[in-house]
Amino acid sequence: MFGIWGTFSSVVFYLTLAVGLGGLLGNALVLWHLGFHIKKGPFAVYVLHLAAADFLFLGCQLAFSAVQAALASDHSLYFTITFVAFSVGLWLLAAFSAERCLSDLFPACYQGCRPRHTSGVVCGLSWALAPPAVLLTADACGLLRKSARPLACLRHHAASVAGLLALACAAFAAGLVLFVWVACCSQRQRPRFYGAVLGSGLLLLICGLPYLLCWALRPYFPSFLLSTFLPLATLLACVHCSARPLIYFMVGRQPGRRKPLRAVLQHSLGEGAQLGASGVSLPMGRV
Repeated sequence: MFGIWGTFSSVVFYLTLAVGLGGLLGNALVLWHLGFHIKKGPFAVYVLHLAAADFLFLGCQLAFSAVQAALASDHSLYFTITFVAFSVGLWLLAAFSAERCLSDLFPACYQGCRPRHTSGVVCGLSWALAPPAVLLTADACGLLRKSARPLACLRHHAASVAGLLALACAAFAAGLVLFVWVACCSQRQRPRFYGAVLGSGLLLLICGLPYLLCWALRPYFPSFLLSTFLPLATLLACVHCSARPLIYFMVGRQPGRRKPLRAVLQHSLGEGAQLGASGVSLPMGRV
């Protein structure tokens, strides 16, 4: 029994490393091309910051996995730091999905009412607000130090979990509404980037939600159950962060035509700056 469990744990560990390394490479390509070679529109800004959050999550996860394997240490600080990067990505994904959905449902109104530099401001707020929300909860629940404050932990943890679940629901619901609108209600040509929004929402539901549940249940889970569930949830979270670049490249790929990665990524974002396919679009500099 213990031999089978040891083999299973080793397989999960090495799969996590392999998926994480692939995800680091994919997100590094997105960061390189979007950061230096592709003119950034309003939705490309979200993609750039999402790639940065995913790269940070995968990098921290791989580093802490190597430390755990080398030193046989399992400190709660490792999970807390990686979850900070995960939560930033969740904030960004919710904002990106909601804005993409609104831009297709109400293109003319959205263009007229959208303040300049909305994407940059929202991304900055996500990076500024998500880490304190996680770290305050972790500190109250004793994940950063041994002393825990039960009442403060309950209050902070309930608020944190409720907020993160609301963001996850918003991201998935925006992708679902956009899919239904494009498939059934809209007479306009299908926007290219809607597939990336829907794919990211489905990935979050299937692969990201277990990691979020680990955060929600960690203060109440017995340690032996957590040690069983957390490696699997971590592997799925790595899949969630690693598959997003693949979605972008699949969306931008044109069958029968071979193009460099930069052109494929730019093609996948080509309609991402448009607010609907009716010809209403934002200037590329209005981010």
